[in-house]
Amino acid sequence: MQTPFPFSFPRFLPSATAAPLNRVPRAAVAVWGLALWLALVGNLPLWQRIDGMSGPLAHRVALIAGLGSLLTGAIAALLWLLAWPRVFRPVASGLLLVAGANSYFMWRYGVVMDPSMLASTLHTDTREVRDLLSWSLLSVLLFVAGPPLWALWRQPLVLRGGWHRAGRNAAGALAAFALLILAVLINFQGLASLMRNHKDLRYMANPLNSVYAAVRVAADRLPHQVRPLLPVGEDAALGASYARQARPPLLLLVIGETARAQNFGLDGYPRDTTPALARWQSRGELVNFSQVRSCGTNTLVSVPCLFSPLTRAQGGDQPPDRENLLDVLQRAGLAVLWLDNQAGCKGVCERVPHAYTNDHPVPLLCPGGECLDEAMLDGLDARLEALDPVRRARGVVLVMHQMGSHGPAYASRSPEGAKPFLPECRSNALPECSREELVNAYDNSIAYTDRFLDQSLRWLRTRAEQGRNDTGLVYVSDHGESLGENGLYLHGLPYALAPDQQTHVPMVAWFSTGLRERAGLSMDCLRTRSAEPLSHDHFFHTVLGLMDVKTRARQPALDALAPCAAAG
Repeated sequence: MQTPFPFSFPRFLPSATAAPLNRVPRAAVAVWGLALWLALVGNLPLWQRIDGMSGPLAHRVALIAGLGSLLTGAIAALLWLLAWPRVFRPVASGLLLVAGANSYFMWRYGVVMDPSMLASTLHTDTREVRDLLSWSLLSVLLFVAGPPLWALWRQPLVLRGGWHRAGRNAAGALAAFALLILAVLINFQGLASLMRNHKDLRYMANPLNSVYAAVRVAADRLPHQVRPLLPVGEDAALGASYARQARPPLLLLVIGETARAQNFGLDGYPRDTTPALARWQSRGELVNFSQVRSCGTNTLVSVPCLFSPLTRAQGGDQPPDRENLLDVLQRAGLAVLWLDNQAGCKGVCERVPHAYTNDHPVPLLCPGGECLDEAMLDGLDARLEALDPVRRARGVVLVMHQMGSHGPAYASRSPEGAKPFLPECRSNALPECSREELVNAYDNSIAYTDRFLDQSLRWLRTRAEQGRNDTGLVYVSDHGESLGENGLYLHGLPYALAPDQQTHVPMVAWFSTGLRERAGLSMDCLRTRSAEPLSHDHFFHTVLGLMDVKTRARQPALDALAPCAAAG
């Protein structure tokens, strides 16, 4: 006889046991069964984290029991709200798959899901997805989502609509809320202390973390889709230096990817990962800023924040609602070009000329469809010549967005023959590699960035020596990276919880003699002040000052170069 459950009871179960269960409404079994499974199995990384805390075993068990009951009630309440025909099974299946993916990334990399991470995930391209796929991910998905998916879809789940269903769902949701409240009341002191002292645990509540993140992302970003951007620097104009210039300025802004200061040779790393930059520095031509903090811990936050007129405290780390640095430079009359070897410019370059390396891949520099950063240097003179000649004659700001040290496939970020540190990790399952192999692979990517910046500097120096431009370069990474410290890998932790490795980033600057004289910059002064605290907050205002663009949007106090410029 067919059972009303989405699964069959084993034949060895006594009929007295099966009969009462079979009288339970199928929706109730599905909701509470899924809620219990997600709370217990879907949150194994959370239970493992609590079990690893100090304190008596009985206390840890009580915390797990209390938090487990709370999560069961919260998940059940959510599922009851979704228990409608043609809605429940697809949405429940999605939650199971999300829970499985969350479990994998929390377990494997220590990465948690918050609104910023979800927004970043939604902007991931196929290359990045391919780097994250592994048999380990598939096995965790099958373990967490497989059994309940099989049970959920094995037989039809009939849910009647109308007021009858609404009443049942309301009653079920009330029962779930009652369980949630009861769990809090029974162990309020313990749970309150746990959440107060371990704020990161709220981002591990799976899959509620993803539901919350999705609501926040939608609430934050949807309004910006219908509202026009606020204008910035409508009064932007070129300064006096342009009236007397012999050569137009050319400033190259290199936006690094996932480079952390801790592994940057110029920042005191014992291993020489930046030999070429060190040579430029030893000749007194390059300044290394050693105390720079990022605006975010992922590209989607940091890149728009870099180019925003707002500081992080003012909301620069939020979805952009206004124009950015490139708009101001272009409005002032300069030529602007964005070259991208990443998963896009995150909206920053939408209103200026831009190009992607994958649009016209260079065969030797784009093996397997993924381009090395040097591909951005190919045909660079021709790209500049193609810009508007009137704007180009005034000056050019060129932006290069690196692939840099993007993980977890660090080995793919440096070409064969340019890997000074071996053996290296060639797997995207980073915890399976030895510490030495992992660090070697990452350091090779930093060494390749050193090579890329060296070639960029040589190109700029040549143009300056030829009398074509007064040239300069500013390099800064978007955020850092965790390499297994405290069980954390990759990046993207909520900023308040992020370790130093994810927010302390490298930054260097080089200026030709002509650009230094034009801006009145003292290299001795810059070297003296190079260890002062800086952040992405300074980028917008520093570039405007360096390019002598006058606008009320520029705050001189946030211009990192202003104290060393003759005009201030």
